[in-house]
Amino acid sequence: MNLKLIRIGKGLSQETLAYEADIPINQVGRIERGEINTTISTIYSMAKALKIHPKELLNF
Repeated sequence: MNLKLIRIGKGLSQETLAYEADIPINQVGRIERGEINTTISTIYSMAKALKIHPKELLNF
């Protein structure tokens, strides 16, 4: 998942992304590190907060 690269490229902290996507901050870090798989609804929420299409998070 491209989450970390996109988040950093947009100048957002994990905390800001978590707040904007309404998900726990520790979940953002765990997704970025590949420790957990996430749901489609969480991907959608993060994409919306990042102002990108959800597909961009799934391109490897």
